[in-house]
Amino acid sequence: MILDIDVTRRQGNFILDARFQSDGRLTALFGPSGSGKTTLVNIIGGLLRADAGRVLVNGRTLVDTQKGIFVPIHRRRIGYVFQEARLFPHLNVRQNLLFGRWFTPRHERKASFDAIVDMLGIGALLSRWPATLSGGERQRAAIGRALLADPHLLLMDEPLASLDEDRKAEIYPYIERLRDEANVPMVLVSHSVPEIARLATSIVVLDNGRVTASGPASEIVRHTRLFPHTGPGEAGALVETRVLRHEDAYGLTILQAAAGPLTVSRMNLPTGAPVRVRLRARDIMLSLGPPEGTSALNVLPGIITAIEAVDAASMDVALDCGGDAIVANVTRKSVERLGLKVGREVQAIVKSVAFDREALGSVQAVNI
Repeated sequence: MILDIDVTRRQGNFILDARFQSDGRLTALFGPSGSGKTTLVNIIGGLLRADAGRVLVNGRTLVDTQKGIFVPIHRRRIGYVFQEARLFPHLNVRQNLLFGRWFTPRHERKASFDAIVDMLGIGALLSRWPATLSGGERQRAAIGRALLADPHLLLMDEPLASLDEDRKAEIYPYIERLRDEANVPMVLVSHSVPEIARLATSIVVLDNGRVTASGPASEIVRHTRLFPHTGPGEAGALVETRVLRHEDAYGLTILQAAAGPLTVSRMNLPTGAPVRVRLRARDIMLSLGPPEGTSALNVLPGIITAIEAVDAASMDVALDCGGDAIVANVTRKSVERLGLKVGREVQAIVKSVAFDREALGSVQAVNI
């Protein structure tokens, strides 16, 4: 088990009382502002002390208040990437990166400088000063500095929150590559559903200081009731696909999922490349039969496995589409008008707007 957490801490009127376990390569701590995400990650990192409880990382006890164990920050071997990159302005990128090694005994230094620079795509930045970098470039350099300390765990406290959408799109592939190729588990603090759906392998949902749900990302993101502050349409399904072929004449790529083929805008990926697709509940329409005379390119046959009320007006309809679990958020009136019920065969029509750049992410043999 990578993370085994059971801690409490009071801060004024706020009480954090969180317990969960995670074996994911990238565990996302998700919740609204004030839910306790940063407090929890600071307890894991040693920046804050728990009033009571325990923190285990990869089986190593960092905190156990009953046994009087509190491993100091400099001995935890945990890397930390903050919302702001916090690079030293008087050091260039190379010097900032090498600074991370100073805290690791020479005989324990295993991280390859060249490999990390290549993984994060910052080779061309090594001689530049932090003030000349974009927000995304600074964050990649900060991640590299943390990795070169040979951490046993990497904590990232909303590292993309200060970036605009273009800079986020720039850095997503590097975090995905880090998740899939580096042998360092990560904890990501976020309040963005698109972010955790694209990056996380496990999700811990926090609300008012308590864990309301935890588990594999594919299981958590499909329950709209777990994301009340974002709106029910932000949740949905995570589907693992591979590039089947490209249709260059139309500027399209065909992805193969267990549910069937999905047609998206042309992707710059080779045939066979794995792609994680987020199908938002709000972007799925249901039909009792194959649609005719429409522009829809993505129609997946499925069987209704569950129907769950979200609020007075809408319901979640869960489907089994060839082994892929998909959820559609539809009105209660539509459920009644179509006579939808568990076991009924339907067609899931995926709106073309579903496949924006937030919904498509690269992945390397992810098991979630």
